[in-house]
Amino acid sequence: MCIFCQIVAGEISADIIYEDEKTLAFLDNLPVHPGHILVIPKVHVINLEDVPETDLMAVSLTVKKMGALIKSRLGYEGYNVITNNDPVANQVIPHLHFHLIPRIKNDNLNIWPQTPYQKDELKEILEKLKA
Repeated sequence: MCIFCQIVAGEISADIIYEDEKTLAFLDNLPVHPGHILVIPKVHVINLEDVPETDLMAVSLTVKKMGALIKSRLGYEGYNVITNNDPVANQVIPHLHFHLIPRIKNDNLNIWPQTPYQKDELKEILEKLKA
């Protein structure tokens, strides 16, 4: 059983902020900034492609609620919502989870450096995705 499933089952403690029938939200033990929240579906799924749509909708609503709390109760102006989908994307715990990372002005947290497409690369990628 994964660590998040153990939290859902009450076998491991967590600093739970919110819980409903399908989701759980709790503080990350290693926050990027104070108030860093994790939102998970209670059902064990590894990645975004595996989650049932009703559970994904419930997680999305919980993410929205937690984002509002980050702004209204902690005073942050904004936050990032991130999921690391599969190990190659730095997913460490094999249970779908969303990070809500509060942001501070000029915190220099560069989550994704951007680079332009190479010649003809955009067209090739677009054709593959639309096929």
